[in-house]
Amino acid sequence: MTTNPGPPPGDLSPGPEPPAALTPFHAVFDHAAVAARRIRDLLPIYHDLLGGSFLDGGDNPRVGYRAIQLQFGDNSRIELMEPLSGSTFLDSFFATRGAGGLHHVTFKVDDIEAAVATARRQGMTLTGLYLDDPYWREVFIHPRAAHGTLVQIAQANGPYPMPAGVTLDVVLAGNGQRGNGEPSP
Repeated sequence: MTTNPGPPPGDLSPGPEPPAALTPFHAVFDHAAVAARRIRDLLPIYHDLLGGSFLDGGDNPRVGYRAIQLQFGDNSRIELMEPLSGSTFLDSFFATRGAGGLHHVTFKVDDIEAAVATARRQGMTLTGLYLDDPYWREVFIHPRAAHGTLVQIAQANGPYPMPAGVTLDVVLAGNGQRGNGEPSP
């Protein structure tokens, strides 16, 4: 019986051709988002224990969720999300993750259209392209193309206009930015 001994010891011959390098679009990390059925269930960890302070928040009725952002001492941020009443937006997420967990990570770019074109040329599966908001234009790299992580690519055009007097309690009462007036569960 003959066995293949493999390459001789110290063989430095090239292996298979590596995949072509991806063309970067020079994104900057912005925040991570955690979703749960209730934002209130996330506050003991991210607000009380870890010390995140309320930065902003409100409802996204187009998609169907309420979110707040907490900021930490190094200016890093985390977004906490919950579905709006009657929304099915997070249903498939909860079906695979029970009570919730990491929903997405967000990177900002200077030119969303160029980033979309680059990602498409690289064969990335994109979803959720939305360019109609003058302050926040976005697309997502599908988790199947990003090793199980939903990656949001966004272009922010200045700070999102936040009405004065918006607090964590105001958002949870349903009266934050674009709030529907219905309190969080």
